[in-house]
Amino acid sequence: MAASSNAEQTQLQDMEEEDAGMEERNIESGDEPEEGMGEENSDEEEEDSSEDEKENEAEIQRLEEQLSINAFDYNCHVDLIKLLKQEGELSRLRKARQKMSELFPLTEEIWLDWLKDEIRMTEEEPNREKVYELFEKATKDYICPDIWLEYAQYSIGGMGSPGGLDKVRAIFERAVTAVGLHMTKGQMVWEAYREFENVILSTVQPPPGKIPSTKEQDMLKTQLDRIHTLFRRQLAIPLMDMEATYAEYEEWSEHGVAETVIQQYKKALQQLAKCKPLEESLIVAEPPKLAEYQSYIDFELKEGDPARIQIIFERTLAENCLVPDMWAKYTTYLDRQLKIKDLVLSSHERAVRNCPWTMGLWKSYLLALERHGADHHTISGFIQATDYVEIWQAHLDYLRRRVDFSKESSKELEELRGAFSRSLDYMKQDVEERFGESGDPSCIIMQIWARIEALHCKNIQKARELWDSIMTKGNAKYANMWLEYYNLERSYGDTVHCRKALHRAVQCTSDYPEHVSEVLLTFERVEGSLEDWDVAVQKTETRLNRINEQRAKVAEKEANLARQEEEKTDQRRRTKVDKKAQRKVQKGSRIGEKRKAEQDDYQEEWNDKFEQAPKKHRGNGDQTTEEYMETETGLFGRNARPGYKPPPPGSKRAQQGAAAEQRSDDKQELRNDNSSVFISNLAYTLKDPEAKLRAQFETCGPIKQVRPVFGNKGTFKGYGYVQFESPVSVPEALKLDRREVEGRPMFVSPCVDKNKNPDFKKQKIFISGLPFTCTKEQLEEICKSHGTVKDIRLVTYRSGKPKGLAYVEFADEAQASQAVLKMDGMNIEDNKICVAISNPPRRNMMDKPGSNRPADMMPRQVFGSRGRGRTQLSLLPRSLHRQSGPGSKVENGRAAEQVPATASAVVNAAGEMKPLSNSDFARMLLSK
Repeated sequence: MAASSNAEQTQLQDMEEEDAGMEERNIESGDEPEEGMGEENSDEEEEDSSEDEKENEAEIQRLEEQLSINAFDYNCHVDLIKLLKQEGELSRLRKARQKMSELFPLTEEIWLDWLKDEIRMTEEEPNREKVYELFEKATKDYICPDIWLEYAQYSIGGMGSPGGLDKVRAIFERAVTAVGLHMTKGQMVWEAYREFENVILSTVQPPPGKIPSTKEQDMLKTQLDRIHTLFRRQLAIPLMDMEATYAEYEEWSEHGVAETVIQQYKKALQQLAKCKPLEESLIVAEPPKLAEYQSYIDFELKEGDPARIQIIFERTLAENCLVPDMWAKYTTYLDRQLKIKDLVLSSHERAVRNCPWTMGLWKSYLLALERHGADHHTISGFIQATDYVEIWQAHLDYLRRRVDFSKESSKELEELRGAFSRSLDYMKQDVEERFGESGDPSCIIMQIWARIEALHCKNIQKARELWDSIMTKGNAKYANMWLEYYNLERSYGDTVHCRKALHRAVQCTSDYPEHVSEVLLTFERVEGSLEDWDVAVQKTETRLNRINEQRAKVAEKEANLARQEEEKTDQRRRTKVDKKAQRKVQKGSRIGEKRKAEQDDYQEEWNDKFEQAPKKHRGNGDQTTEEYMETETGLFGRNARPGYKPPPPGSKRAQQGAAAEQRSDDKQELRNDNSSVFISNLAYTLKDPEAKLRAQFETCGPIKQVRPVFGNKGTFKGYGYVQFESPVSVPEALKLDRREVEGRPMFVSPCVDKNKNPDFKKQKIFISGLPFTCTKEQLEEICKSHGTVKDIRLVTYRSGKPKGLAYVEFADEAQASQAVLKMDGMNIEDNKICVAISNPPRRNMMDKPGSNRPADMMPRQVFGSRGRGRTQLSLLPRSLHRQSGPGSKVENGRAAEQVPATASAVVNAAGEMKPLSNSDFARMLLSK
């Protein structure tokens, strides 16, 4: 160490002398700066820096003001911390980081920056405990090897304090326990631990030639045993590059490697060989690597090592901290398998800190707190009103289980009643104000409270008061609510109140009055006297007669409205037909004059052109004008319709035709499916969707065009198309599927024209009737026994809730057909599913003029025994009907006239097709 410090001092002296010599040479050569130049540059730099400081300070104040309004703006916290670090505002930076850490778990990068700043700031302060506390908070957010390594290295600096050596070893032990199994980064923690112990070893070794005392020998032996133990522990764990560690141990150990260590090392190598493909798949995968991590988790679950399962879950969540399903799987595993209080509760707490909007995580957290006897915490941040009802129910269940109902009154019972009151106030004030709707329209919480009061507290009067309140909240018109109240009275009340409840039900119910009337009559048959029976019969008959009259009036009113609407429709149809006939008559009178004038103009213009054209373009001198036009334009003959007269070049009609061709080419170019993707599930309220989509996909490759789809009123319809310059960009774009865009997952799929690809994805099946709790992984597990599953898509509402529908794509059509046969009618969680080949209707097939439905195409509707409906009669004259062939048809015992093969052409004597003229059509129509 002394030699290295002397060398550094000599090097510094040489550098100083060299700098001094350079200054002298500059002065001798006259390379001195001109007067005033340095001052002007410094003034300009000071002005620029002062302006930047003002702009940064204004931005800092804006961010702080925004956070005072919405403290849960994550990106605002990050921007504020970056600006304060740039400005060097250390005290304000510390406060900003503390505020953010109270609301959110911090990333590894933010924690390391904060820790390094605090370490520099405390170098001048004697108090190191603040940094230790900060390290403890950092290690609780995520399991990060870099943070643990930084913690251990920082603790070495306090080794000289009392108990410092034991503290360093304790931190290193916690580090290898937490991240020592990390296959790619755990090795650096083990090596740092061994390096530290080797330094300690050098301090206890006696100088050469000195005979150590007994105490020194014991200390030396103990230290050597520590290093041996660290080597053995590390070699028993499968870690990357563990062969180098084994070679180092062989070289370090004087007596060789023990046989037991070799066996453990070989066993770890075998485990490493199993895990290596999974680790390599993680290395090459793109973030967030969720599928690769899920495969790794499944592998470790089969292996069954709890420590390794825990570390792979932690690695997954470090990169996918905003995936509630992954947190749910992790916490469920800890609840059912490990059941260690500190580990379970800390994981649940981290889950709700990362995903506070997920009601299921909060419910699991409450159950875990109750299971381990811990206090409950404040809960908020849900996105639906019904979520608050469920979380309140979970909390009330917890409080109810704490009450000893054998006592007439207790502190726990009062807490339960107070919680019920607070929940009702909260649902009425906060939830309704925030969501504009009641989170508990059926008053489930009040029903539970009433039943608890009646069953456990024997307080039926309180239960009746609660039910009166339930009925005043708009539930009196529902029969099921009255019957629920009647069952409560039947179980815990008396006959008088049962009869009273049923009489009120008959008077108030509007959805199923017959049902409550029947219940009342049944009750009186069992419990009532003759007078009670007569009163019940009279009340029910009167009520049902009134209800039937009201229903008849409503039915008559609806029939009148329907009749009026039908008359209006008929009137509009007749008016439309009359106007169309009138326009046709007027148009027919003008067409003859206009057509003749146009033909004369066209003929005159082309005659002039023919005369002016060079003879070499006209061929021989006998070429006619019509032959010249056919040669020059290619529009006559088989390429043109009968009677077509081409417009002269440069005319308005020719320009319109060219523009239409250009638009057609542009549209065809836009529908280049090989270089396009289809984007859906975007928010209707998305501002400037074209710019948003361009920003999302510009990293995939050069974009040729972005086309969001808008409705008739100019509103965005939530989907669109992105066309790239090259098809190479499409796979990169498909990787952005399910990326979140303004709070919604964006769906990205290949752009395929199903009209041009009638067999597109015949290997895809459609499943309906799935339970709402069915996940993508469960469905894949069911389907993969029938073939190779390429893709699964669960259909959800825009809010993200499942519809019970799914599409599953197999590798080929045979596998899909096999899956339909085996899975149709299968029961999944008591739900009977329906499975069929996915075959949506082709778009725009029947809307195009002249398009004919293929004869072999399965119709989507099934016709009855009488064939097509009356609205599908053919209105084409019989003389123009198509025939299946040129042969004659025998009808009523005689040969019918042979009709043309098509409605627009006839066959001449030479057997060639000849176009029909208007006079031909007229003769055919009048011939019958």
